[in-house]
Amino acid sequence: MGSRAHRVSLGDAWSGRVHPDIESERRWPAFDVERLTNLLDGGAQNTALRRKVETLVRDDPAFNLIHTHFMTQDEHFQAATQRLFLIQKLAKRMDWPDDSLEFQYIYRALSGDISLGVHSVAMNAIKSLGSEEQIAKWVPLCKTYQIIVSYAQTEMGHGTYLQGLETEATYDAATQEFVIHSPTMTATKWWPGDLGQAATHALVMAQLTCSGARWGMHAFMVPIRSLQDHTPLPGITVGDIGPKMGIEITDNGFLRLDHVRVPRENMLSRFTQVSPDGTYVRHGIAQVNYLPMVVTRVYMLRNIVLYGLQKACVIATRYSVIRRQSRIRPSDPEAKILDYQTQQQKLIFPLAMGYAFHFQVASIMDFFHRSYDAIRNKDMSLLPELHALTTGSKAMMTEFGAHGVELCRRACGGHGYSKLSGMPSLATYLLASCTYEGENTVLYLQVARFLVKNCRQAWEASDPASRKSLPQSVSYLTAARVDKCPAQTEAHFLHPELYMQAWAHVAARLLESSVHHLQMLVQAGADEHEAWNQTSVLLLQAAKAHCYYITVKNFKEALEKLEHGEPAVHRVLKRLCDLFALHGILADLGSFLYDGFLSAPQVNMLRTTYLDLLLQIRKDAILLTDAFDFTDQCLNSALGCYDGNVYERLFQWAQMSPNNNSQEKPAYTKYIRPLMQSRGSKL
Repeated sequence: MGSRAHRVSLGDAWSGRVHPDIESERRWPAFDVERLTNLLDGGAQNTALRRKVETLVRDDPAFNLIHTHFMTQDEHFQAATQRLFLIQKLAKRMDWPDDSLEFQYIYRALSGDISLGVHSVAMNAIKSLGSEEQIAKWVPLCKTYQIIVSYAQTEMGHGTYLQGLETEATYDAATQEFVIHSPTMTATKWWPGDLGQAATHALVMAQLTCSGARWGMHAFMVPIRSLQDHTPLPGITVGDIGPKMGIEITDNGFLRLDHVRVPRENMLSRFTQVSPDGTYVRHGIAQVNYLPMVVTRVYMLRNIVLYGLQKACVIATRYSVIRRQSRIRPSDPEAKILDYQTQQQKLIFPLAMGYAFHFQVASIMDFFHRSYDAIRNKDMSLLPELHALTTGSKAMMTEFGAHGVELCRRACGGHGYSKLSGMPSLATYLLASCTYEGENTVLYLQVARFLVKNCRQAWEASDPASRKSLPQSVSYLTAARVDKCPAQTEAHFLHPELYMQAWAHVAARLLESSVHHLQMLVQAGADEHEAWNQTSVLLLQAAKAHCYYITVKNFKEALEKLEHGEPAVHRVLKRLCDLFALHGILADLGSFLYDGFLSAPQVNMLRTTYLDLLLQIRKDAILLTDAFDFTDQCLNSALGCYDGNVYERLFQWAQMSPNNNSQEKPAYTKYIRPLMQSRGSKL
């Protein structure tokens, strides 16, 4: 099925009519949209498979997402759970292999509106931290939903700071059991998904004590509800945490444990074991217990952050060529709002982000797959860099993604505030992602620790062999650098090597300045912990510059592979890469002007180049968003459908509101009519 026919067939097209204002944007393509879609999918065969999966859910009313705009929190959860149930039946009928691309594609097709997502997180944690025997025991039960497991890490009083978790797991050698206990109110597990109503088990992260010593955070499989009637087991207090800002499909809950006993075999033991007599054995480093969070972040970046940002770009860009507002010249008709430079500035940077983050995720996925098996086999050499890459990418992508989605929402004007636009749900998803799986400021500072360690190693390295031992992502710390930007014309700012040098220079300078500040405070008498705290704002800035550098670098390297084989696609993507890099410089000009790396005339040239890029990319904006190939069903937006019939769809969907279909109007009957009649009508 062709790409255009595919997109239109999945929408509520009005007799196949495509709005002329959006049709005109597609009339003279400067590149092959289908080829770009194939590139994003990882090959034409993947595009074909994805579209095949999307057609499977197209006509089933249970997979129609339109009514979710009008649902309560409980109705959301029920509908999302029904979709999960039907997907499992479909997968069994179609004989889909476990962990196949089909599951990824159906998740995408349904906009992630499927329940029990944290159950998958817990299952991945078992695969990461469990022994082969534990995997063989628990994972099949998880895959077939004979048990439902929540990943219970976050507590009421502690989240990202995992060393501060208060839940206790004390080993009793006499019975060969762990006693799991919540000693304080703040030790209550709070926020874990799938916990409030669904979970039968919880993978509880708790502080292990055995043989009189405390060994840090470990994972324990704890039954919490009866498999017969789903009632809480003895010692378990569990429930729903109440209303929240959004993400209604996630069943967030609380859990208190009162001296709950589980067998010794229920501690996940790939890297750590407790023998029957209480002897503790560790293989590798303590940080390996954070591996499940690394795995979760990798998939979260693609399925939630990347797709959410890209969908917002599609909706806002399509709407911006349909919406006409005011005039550029008094004699002109009202203009498409995307023709205004200010609208381009709002939307084209998020679009560039959508592509930059695609290649960032692809790079991280590649590194993750290369390092994950080695880590599980107790080779920890790549774990620090993997942790830094996933942590930094999570912080940057969620921070910028939330900002990008909000820019897109505002770019839709008043209609962007309507749930029918699809924007509010995307905004709350991205906002929430800035906090869960690690609060972003804390994560940036974890990246900073990795950077400071490697900066010091780079300074200490007196021979080339030592310098080569630095992780690849920080190799710029020992590379030759320029102190002044060499650009002499506007065109020079379109050379990737030039803006790569600029980002490497600033990232290295900010980091080195932070390390010098740390040393100065220690030499003045501060202990290293207080010195770190007093340098944390500088370290945060350095970590952010490093993450931006890495993202630009990954985008640039991905483009180099396309330069000869796909010249037209390369040309349009390079503009996005250029804009992404230059936008970052303009947004943080102080860092580039601070030591004279950029001069004032160069800033003027850079800004002119940036504004020219906005106009060039605007010509391809609809095609670039079409290339993401989201179906109308997936977007679930009255403003963002492929055919551009925004106002007809918005009016049609509004008729579905229960307020328009109910004969009873309790507020009118009880209060408005008596209020109007209380003093008698004078009309």
